[in-house]
Amino acid sequence: MADKTRSRFSGSRVPSRQRTPNDLPQSELPQEKTAKSYTYENVTGWRQYRVLRPCRGMYHDIRRRLPYYWSDITDAFTYRTIASTIRMYFVNILPALAYTLDMYRKTGEFFGVTEALFSSALAAMVFSLLGAQPLTIVGITGLISLFNYTIYEIIAQYDSSLYPLFMAWTGIWAAIFHWIVAMFNLCDYMRYVTDFSSESFGMYVGIIYMIKGVEELVNELTVEGPVSGYLSCIIAILYFASVYSLEKMGQSTLWKPWFRGILADYAYVFATLFWVGFSHIPGRLQDAHVSQLPVTKAFYPTQPRDWLLDFWNLPVKWIFVAIPFGFLVMLLFYYDHNVSSITAQARQFPLKKPGGFHWDFFLLGCTTFIAAILGLPLPNGLVPQAPVHTDSLTVYETKLEIIPTAEGEGTEIRRPVVEAVAVVEQRVSHFLMGLALIGTMTGPLLAMLHTMPSALFGGVFFVVGWGSIESNAITQKLVFLMSEDRFIQRDEPLLSIPRRKIWLFIGLQVLGVAATVAVSQTIAAIGFPVLIILLIPLRTHLIPKWFTLRELEVMDDFTCTNEQVLASLGGAPKLPEHTRAQDWGLERRRSEQRFGLQRQRAGNLRR
Repeated sequence: MADKTRSRFSGSRVPSRQRTPNDLPQSELPQEKTAKSYTYENVTGWRQYRVLRPCRGMYHDIRRRLPYYWSDITDAFTYRTIASTIRMYFVNILPALAYTLDMYRKTGEFFGVTEALFSSALAAMVFSLLGAQPLTIVGITGLISLFNYTIYEIIAQYDSSLYPLFMAWTGIWAAIFHWIVAMFNLCDYMRYVTDFSSESFGMYVGIIYMIKGVEELVNELTVEGPVSGYLSCIIAILYFASVYSLEKMGQSTLWKPWFRGILADYAYVFATLFWVGFSHIPGRLQDAHVSQLPVTKAFYPTQPRDWLLDFWNLPVKWIFVAIPFGFLVMLLFYYDHNVSSITAQARQFPLKKPGGFHWDFFLLGCTTFIAAILGLPLPNGLVPQAPVHTDSLTVYETKLEIIPTAEGEGTEIRRPVVEAVAVVEQRVSHFLMGLALIGTMTGPLLAMLHTMPSALFGGVFFVVGWGSIESNAITQKLVFLMSEDRFIQRDEPLLSIPRRKIWLFIGLQVLGVAATVAVSQTIAAIGFPVLIILLIPLRTHLIPKWFTLRELEVMDDFTCTNEQVLASLGGAPKLPEHTRAQDWGLERRRSEQRFGLQRQRAGNLRR
């Protein structure tokens, strides 16, 4: 049995062999058609193929989560819910406005602030009230921003006036594909997501956000001139440093726990208020004209149009052209949204309530359809923000870990260890954040948003991007490989693996990240969801051929191991390397037996 020590460099614990239904005692097996259990039945034959049982996954997701609905409301009456709501409002709205500013410039000013707020509020209200996984934050991502303006560049080569209706049909087809995937239980494929693919995707998202931050500052230098551009760089960099420092101090052992909690919970609030005010200090600072966030009339679209697009007027040939684009959007959301849900319910969070991937993906199809016909950016799960939401609702305790040394009896080292003890699992914080987003669409608050310098959003990109890169296990493994040996703890699991194997594992991840980032910077960027999806079969089919079971147990694991959550996906599967290890062991025993017989026969002949 493998050791379960968690590696601080690998970002994952060292798991034992994954439990499967065959490993469970009879009392723990899901019972068929009982009032207490709504997991997939332990059946054989054609019924084991869930794709042949339409809507079964959605049905079970609703039945599993529905008994917890009232507790999702009553459990919210804690301070953590208030702090989480305020924190997530800023963590959600600031990146959304940053992505919208990027789309506003690159889509002929079709998507604006009002559309971004409307889309985020729509998603928040739907998933907080009806979702099976309310901890998953849903809104506008940088990847859909990339997708939107890449399509604009393609359509503009023919007729840019077709873009709004073409995007509407892209969203309609995407919604149809969402519903098909949910109905035929195809979200089960996401149970094969391990740290290999989720870490690669997180690194890709972080790099894209950093690139967007640089592009924002380059735009300020190009449009407003060197003086304004220099001030914009100062604001962006210092905003990033402010948020980063406050969050680090909140995670440290300085001061009292309640004060550290305030610093961590309201880092975005303090930094945003200060640097927005800084950009408006009167005097010589105003000689440098810094551009501000463009806004429009409250509750009205950015362009002079009705909220409902006349999508039925798009020429028929363009409706069919939109089909592959809609399929690519579905692929992007299939991975992005489900990985967001998985990371929001990852193994480091002690969750107790079940999840529901199929039902939530069906709901995502509904919000995709509504957003498409209203001319809104399509919302989906937010990879950086979703685990931040769960983290903001997690109750942590700081304990002293005592480590005995070999220098003598009674000699010991004490170090602080932060441990997650509980999570406030509720749907109220997501709902309140949606109400706050609707309130932000009013005239007075839009006027306040207009005072925000565009450079601030460059800093937002840096904060979100660097947070995803720094906490990524790829970065942590690289730190391990470059660390001096005497500063590495002797119980570090990565020490049991040859360094060349660690380099190979990281190299494969970096190769996937680099290919996806490279494609995203070209006109072929709409194809990047395909590369992202291919990370999963790369892990399940090729990686086990190059690494041993022990090596993969140390460096990789399922991103989500919570049995309650994975019940929606049919439970955690057995990865190919386990089967390969068992087959190899069987072959080895057979070879030893054959070799033993051969030796015995040779001995008999010699006699």
